[in-house]
Parts: sequence; structure tokens; C-alpha cells
Amino acid sequence: MENSNRQIRSIIIVGGGSSGWMTAASLSNALTQGCEIILIESDEIGTVGVGEATIPPIKTLNQSMGLDESEFMRRTQGTFKLGIQFIDWAKQGHSYFHQFGPHGVQFDYSPLHQYWLKSRQYKDMPPIDEYSMAWAAASRGKFDRPSQDPRQVTSMYDYAYHFDAGLYAKFLREVSEKRGVKRMEGKIVHVDLRASDGFVEKVRLADGREIAGDLFIDCSGFRGLLIEETLHTGYEDWSHWLPCDRAMAVPCESVGDPLPYTRATAREAGWQWRIPLQHRIGNGYVFCSQFMSEDEAASLLLQRLDGKALADPRPLRFTTGRRKKFWNKNVIALGLSSGFMEPLESTSLHLVQSGISKLLALFPDRDFDPLVSDEYNRLGNAEFERIRDFLILHYKLTARDDSPLWRYTADMSIPDSLKHKMAHFKRYGRIVTDGYDLFGPSSWLAVQLGQLNMPERHDPLVDHRRVDGDSTLKQLRHAMNTAANNMPSHMAFIRRHCAAQ
Repeated sequence: MENSNRQIRSIIIVGGGSSGWMTAASLSNALTQGCEIILIESDEIGTVGVGEATIPPIKTLNQSMGLDESEFMRRTQGTFKLGIQFIDWAKQGHSYFHQFGPHGVQFDYSPLHQYWLKSRQYKDMPPIDEYSMAWAAASRGKFDRPSQDPRQVTSMYDYAYHFDAGLYAKFLREVSEKRGVKRMEGKIVHVDLRASDGFVEKVRLADGREIAGDLFIDCSGFRGLLIEETLHTGYEDWSHWLPCDRAMAVPCESVGDPLPYTRATAREAGWQWRIPLQHRIGNGYVFCSQFMSEDEAASLLLQRLDGKALADPRPLRFTTGRRKKFWNKNVIALGLSSGFMEPLESTSLHLVQSGISKLLALFPDRDFDPLVSDEYNRLGNAEFERIRDFLILHYKLTARDDSPLWRYTADMSIPDSLKHKMAHFKRYGRIVTDGYDLFGPSSWLAVQLGQLNMPERHDPLVDHRRVDGDSTLKQLRHAMNTAANNMPSHMAFIRRHCAAQ
């Protein structure tokens, strides 16, 4: 029986910015026939444009949209990112690195860190960071693309990007429009629902134009014009666990060559980000308004910049959490309209990407079978909750008691799912997981050890193995340091391959 007459004929994307144009570029690349894609945005309404640091899966997204890496980097003033350095989180004066990629290479049944834990019992050992190829390169300001030969230590890391989110949106707009996406300038003043089922039928613009569609993607930012203001979907508030609800953002002049990593420094009532681009540094202070005013945060941020501020600090206000449904009727929320987890681990753009991937994997027809949207929401909820737990870990595992925020987070109750992971790690240094986790074992290891959740003992299996862990670890560290010394500097690599014009 022919079902093609039920296919989606038109998709309306409400809102531009990174999330809107990522959606337009991805859908226009996947839907090559039979579907019109329209994006409505208003120049009057600004975008948040803070998502300048990313995690490695964005490489897959860019490839799937057909983007050339070097052109993308040039167009967005991009730099490379090998991980995030956390300063003063566990305690003041202490730092660690959340690297992209594994610690070393698994040389036995048990993971490398189990041999490191055993060695620590009878000798001084370097921090676990020292067995990360990403940190060996990052700490020296070096960068090269990883080797494709798994026998080389230079294959044992991954990378992502820092870039200007506004320029990224502009670049994706060009790509999308070349593929037939139609952009409409205008401000939506009314949303019409179908009387029969409450689905969105069309949106009306201030100038009187009406745009009807089958599927609507809400990329309207925190306000959630369709998903919340129109469909009243509801919001699950997670600020009990993630109490920061404000950020002040400001760019400053570059000082020296850009580092190939993001920096997150814990502060009095939150933390400060530092994201180096080719032409400037992005900075922000994420904080809890219960413990600090916006004026005070702006003042402290300006005092702590590496270079001269290029604008006035801009406030962002948010509530951490997620929509009760990401897909409601014929509306799918992507980006800030779907929920928000503060930018601590650079997940904002990734959640747009995974929302797009799930949409393509569960693409509907005009029947909008609830079985499909329920599965989309189930997967989305699970992903949000796993990321939420990983972020809470940074706050819960702190010995800081110098200010009210840190005393609160150290004492707060946490989800059972996170308690379970922390307990296993504390006992035997084991990373337990309940399935697909965006942040894999090496990420959990970096943060648990970095936040000083030191296991009470190592995995008993290690004592049954005839493996010289000490000399293997020593050789591995030496090989990584040698390889990192031989890499080009981060800036030299950029100049050779992708310097902005």
C-alpha cells in the first residue's frame, strides 16, 4: 500500500542562532526531496551565542552536514580543544584536566588507572593527567590531528573546537540556503492551533504573513515560544542540584597564542570560563544569584580578564532543567527551548546535535504516531539525566568551604543514579554505567580523581596478573611526552591549515 501521501511536506524552524541553523543544515542535507524547510528568525531578537566550546561528537555533525574542517575553522575563527582544565574545583590551589580520549592505552584486562592506583600504595605517582596524550599536548600548547594508526601513542586522544557561535550560525545559513532552505525575516506574534487535536497549524508574523507547516522545530531559546508558551509542556527544575542560574559573558583581547583547551576556574559563587579563539578570548562568570548580584559578578569578571574587554558584560538568566517533553504533538524543541544545563562541560550544542540525530532516526510522517514521539522523549530524558549527573559530580565532590555556594553543594542530596556511580568508584575505582553515556569511562575517571574522590583500594583482579605496571606506566608516559614535544604548536598548526583571513 502506498504511504507516501502521509509524508511530511513542510518543516518550519522557529528561531535561528546556532541551534536553528544546525537544524536547517542537517535536515536539508538529509531530506533531499519532497519537503520544504523554512526558517523564521527576527533580527530584532538576539541569540545567546555563548556556545563557543564543544565536545568531540561535533566533528561527526560537521561531517554529516558536509562541512570541510579547515573551511569551518577559518569561517568561525576556530581553535582546537583537547579538553577542559579545572582550576580550584576540588580545593583551592588544585587543578586537573578532563581530557578528550583515554588515559594511556589499556595494556591488560584491567584499565590503566587500576595499575596506577596499585602503584600509589607504595610510591609517589604523578597525577593521572600525566598518562593522557591530550594533556601531554595541551600542557605544552601543542596540537596535531590524531594518528590513524592505533599502535601509536598519538592515536590516543580526541579533540573538539572553540569557535564563534555567531559566525558558525552565519556559515550554516549559507550552507542551508544553498541547499534550498528558505529564510524568512519576521517576528512571530501569534500561533494558531488546530481545533481538532491542538497541533500547531501555522504561525503569524507581525506583518500579517501566515506560515503553515506539518512539523515545527522550536529553536526560540529559553522562552520556548511553541513548546512552552503555546503548548504549555511544563519544565522540570534541577536547580536544587545545579544552583547556578546566571552568567555574565564578555569577550576580551587575546594575549599570546591561543591555548588548545578550555579553562574553567571555580570562583566565590560559581565559576569562570575562558575560551580562546583566533581573534579574541571568550569569558564568562556562571554564578548563583542567591549568593552574588549581577553587578558584583560583572565587576569580578572584568577584573580577572587576561586582556582588555571588548564589550560590556552581558547577562544571561536561566533555570537548569529540561522540558517535561522535548517532542509534544507536532513540535520538537531543540537548543535552549528544550532545557538548559550550564556550560560547564560544553554540552549545549551537543544536545542540539543529538536531538537532530534522534529526529532523523525517528523521523515521523503526518500521522505523528505517539509511539515515535514517546521513544524520542525517553531517549532525550535519559541523555539529559546522565549529563546532569556528570555535572553535579563537579559540585558535589568539593572540599571547598570558603563560600556559601560550595558549602551548599558539598552537603546537598544527589540523585541515586549518581550515588551509585560514586560509591563504586570510591570502593574499587570502578566506573559503572547503565548503558550509553555521552561522557564515557575516561571522562568519569578524570573528574572523580580530579575532584579527589580517591578509591579506597584497587580492583582485586590486578593482584592476580603477572604485569609490571610500574615500568609500563613509566614507558607510556615517556612515549607521550616525546610525541607531544615533536608536535607543532597549536598556533603553528592553525596558521598552516585554517587561519582566519
